[in-house]
Order: sequence, then C-alpha cells, then structure tokens
Amino acid sequence: PVLLGCGSAQPGGCPALCECSEPAKTVKCVNRNLTAVPPDLPPYVRSLFITGNPLTDLPAGAFPAQRLPDLASLNLSGNHLRTVEAGSLALPALRQLDLSGNALASFSPQAFGEGGSPLEELALRGALRDHGVLLSLAALLQSGALRNLSRLELADNGLLLLPAGMFTALPSLRQLDLSNNSLVGLRNVSFQGLGQLQSLNLSDNSLGVLWNSTLAQFRSLPALRHIILGHNTWVCDCAIEDLVAWLKESDQVEGKEALTCASPDKMLGKALLKINGSDLNCSVPTDLPSQLQTSYVFLGIVLALIGAIFLLVLYLNRKGIKKWMHNIRDACRDHMEGYHYRYEINADPRLTNLSSNSDV
Repeated sequence: PVLLGCGSAQPGGCPALCECSEPAKTVKCVNRNLTAVPPDLPPYVRSLFITGNPLTDLPAGAFPAQRLPDLASLNLSGNHLRTVEAGSLALPALRQLDLSGNALASFSPQAFGEGGSPLEELALRGALRDHGVLLSLAALLQSGALRNLSRLELADNGLLLLPAGMFTALPSLRQLDLSNNSLVGLRNVSFQGLGQLQSLNLSDNSLGVLWNSTLAQFRSLPALRHIILGHNTWVCDCAIEDLVAWLKESDQVEGKEALTCASPDKMLGKALLKINGSDLNCSVPTDLPSQLQTSYVFLGIVLALIGAIFLLVLYLNRKGIKKWMHNIRDACRDHMEGYHYRYEINADPRLTNLSSNSDV
C-alpha cells in the first residue's frame, strides 16, 4: 500500500505530518518533530508508529479508547518520553507496546487504566535507567494488570538488582529478556508461577554465580527450554560447584560449552563444563572467611562496649570501691595475723604447753 501524507485530517483521514494507509490500518509519524500525540488519529488505525520525536509526556487520554477501539500495536520508541500518566494507555485492543529508547522518569502503575489490559508484548529496552521507574514498573506488574503479557523486554537498562517478586503475577509470560544489564545476582528474584516461560535471556550481565535456590526454580519450570547465560563474569571458586553440576546435566542452557571463568586468574578462560573438584580446592566453605571476619568485627564491638561500661561503672563508684578495698585489706591482714600467731604457738613446744595449761 502507498503511504499518503495529508496536510489536514478529515473524518477517517490522516493527521498532518503523518503518513497513513487505510488498507493496512497503519499510521506513521516518524521524525516529525511532534511534541504531542496527534489528536486526530483515524479510528481505523491498528498499527501506530510515533517515533523519533521530541515527545516528552503521555497525559491521560492521549489515546482515546472510544476513538481508537482497534489500536493493537503502538510503537513509541526513540522519543524523549519522561512521563507516562495514569490512563494514558487504556486502550481496549492494545496487544503490543514499544517504549524503548526513552528516558522514562515517571511511569504510573495505573497507566493502563483501572482494569486489566490485554497487552501481550511490552518492550522497555533502554527506558528504565531511573530506579524509581523500575519500582513503578514492578508495582504495575505485581498488580496483575498485565496478566496476559507473554513477552517482556528489559534489556539495556543497566539494572543491578531486580525488585523482589517482580514477575510473580505474570502467568502467561513466555519470553523474558534481561540481557545487557549489570545484574550481579538473582537470589531475590522469584520465577515461581511462570509456568509458561519458555525463554530467559541473561546474557551480557555481571553474574558471578547462580545459587541452588535459583537453579531449583529453573528446574521447576516445565516449559523453560532456552536459557542464555553468555558473557557473564563467572567466578570459578567453590560457590560455582552447583552451577557447574547443573550445566552438565541440564539441556536448558543454550551455548553452555562457550561459558568460561572470568576469575580468579588461575581459572581465567577455563570452560565451566570442564571444571572438576580438584580445580576448586573446596575443603573449606567458600564464604567461611567472610563470615569469620564479620563475626570477629561484631565480637570486637561487643567487647569494646562491655569494657567501656565496666570502666564507667568503676569511675562512678571509685570512692566506694576504694573503701571496700581498704576493708578487704584490713580483714585479710587480721586474718593473716591470726594464722601467724597460731603458727608461732604450734612451732614452739613451750608455747604449746603454755597454751594447753592456759586452756585447762
């Protein structure tokens, strides 16, 4: 179909600065310097592209549901979006949404309206650099408003950690992309309830190890057959034993033969699948030194506090303690003099007889 640009919008026509194709049900407003969503979008549109514009805000009602009942695919990538307000994406037919490449600072958990949304695919590549937005997204996902979501893309966001329970209300999720972030661990991430999950991309992160709790979750997901773990900073010490054992027995990991150690230096470049127990020297638990160090520091602090309190008590009662010490000294001296007197009597026979006669 030929895309025709129209200078003005007529009923069922095309907004200025946009290109429309009624047969394809498509409208494109690409690199048109738009600062707001065109208010006169044709009601027939099913696929809408508003990309590469200095668009900063999505206010409530930016896409009127009554006027756009069939809008199913919405691409808002590569704009300057900062704010997504409540009700701005409350579209009854919306299935695909792309907000990638925006510097989001505020994302309302009610952006899709009060009820549930039919949304199936959500792309947020490079749009979640602000930690507050990540927490808002987590609240949105946990609310159950996107229970139909089957594909979620969170790549290129520099994420270090994910909010606990972020994915627990996504029973239809099939594809989860967390690649090219800075994730250092998944211990607080729950994949429970993702019974439909088929693909999990964790490549290009900073993962040093996957703990048994996470591996157990992977084993429990019946549909999960594609896990991508390439280009992570695997630390090949004793903590990695469980991961290595899982890799050797699992058929879920793509390209597992290429996974290699990033540290320590003696293990650099060694394939994880070729690691054995003798390489790791695991006679002492890996985390024991750090635990001991923490215990010693805590013990030192406690002893220092006890010592300070003891010295303070001594100082406050110094006069009484001095008097008590004098009394103890006098009592000990009297006692010792008594012992000394008895010793002298027992040592001299004459004094012993004298003492006996005196007693009689």
